[in-house]
Amino acid sequence: MEIAPFLALATPAGQALLDEASGMDVSEDGLLATASRLRERHDADLVSAALTQVRLRQRARAKFGDDADRMYFTQTGLEQATRGSVAAYRARRFADRLPGARVLELGCGLGADLIARARAGLSGVGVELDPLTAEVARANIAALGLDDLASVRVGDATEADPDGFGAVFADPGRRTTRGRIFDPRSYEPPLDVVLELAGRVPSACVKVAPGIPHEAVPDGAEAEWISVGGEVKEAALWLGGLAGETGRRATLLSADLDPQVWTLTPHDLGAPDVRPWGRYLYEPDGAVIRAHLVAEVAELVGGGLADPRIAYVTSDELRPTPFAAAYEVEDVLPFSVKRLRAELRRRGTGVLTVKKRGSAVDVDRLRRDLGFAGRRAPRGAPGLTLVVTRVGDAPVALLTRPVRA
Repeated sequence: MEIAPFLALATPAGQALLDEASGMDVSEDGLLATASRLRERHDADLVSAALTQVRLRQRARAKFGDDADRMYFTQTGLEQATRGSVAAYRARRFADRLPGARVLELGCGLGADLIARARAGLSGVGVELDPLTAEVARANIAALGLDDLASVRVGDATEADPDGFGAVFADPGRRTTRGRIFDPRSYEPPLDVVLELAGRVPSACVKVAPGIPHEAVPDGAEAEWISVGGEVKEAALWLGGLAGETGRRATLLSADLDPQVWTLTPHDLGAPDVRPWGRYLYEPDGAVIRAHLVAEVAELVGGGLADPRIAYVTSDELRPTPFAAAYEVEDVLPFSVKRLRAELRRRGTGVLTVKKRGSAVDVDRLRRDLGFAGRRAPRGAPGLTLVVTRVGDAPVALLTRPVRA
């Protein structure tokens, strides 16, 4: 998308076209016909910009709810944007710990975090290297009526001067055309450069990849891993006045746009007990695993580990917890495709879900070998969850059923 057609969307003619296009068929099957009809009466570049926004707004509802109908997006920007509920959660921490602070954001993208902090009452300035993305962020701030608290300027984050700001929020680039970046030294800008800038203000928060090595977390920082609806979305380093005393935490948000929030922090526990498989298997949330808090989950459910290197907790007690999914163990077998196929057939298993941890097995191939690839389950046939893992060097298979929360 070019800047000129995007800016034209802000004109009365552009807004009228957006309204018209939003009521038309923009599906894959109908898009070409819709574009042809609109181009009979409107500039082709403007039509393309409007249809792009309508399609992106539909996708963005999953992240931003009703706000998406007023916001503007680029495809890359939407993919990388902070989910609205996560941005709001993070903004509350800024507002609670730094009331009235003015925040400098380095790499503001489409403005999701700027918007969330403005709604929490904090003023701020975003710096964005890409001119189009900066225009989109400005349009979003204006569309949501937050121009009095937030603004965006085009610039290089590494040259931004944090003087006069009470805090810095940084979101360095962690994706290239070749995919995600996992090495903090390859972020854009690199993590050490961002941390140097952040260290020039009393408080800061830096978004990082969830796979950040624990040894890359600077001394004095608190690392937080966040999952939404059971899927790890991001991690952040809290610094200075924004850092907690725990050193690390796992935060879980429900998938709702106004989510429930649960947080788990270290309890100074030793390594969990190692024990035989019990009646229940608990699969800790990914954020819990990333934060190295599996021992805390084991304590919560009165359990231990079947293997000290595998993050599956086992217990004879059923203790509901948001930090792990529970499965009732029906059988534990040495891993053997032939034996599993016979056992699943004997049980009349319908739908088979396969999970693995600590195993090199190819899940898709295993489903084929067991006779479940592309298979339509008979009506009323019981479902089963097959967990493939190991204890020591011995591969094992657990036949389980999920315990509904």
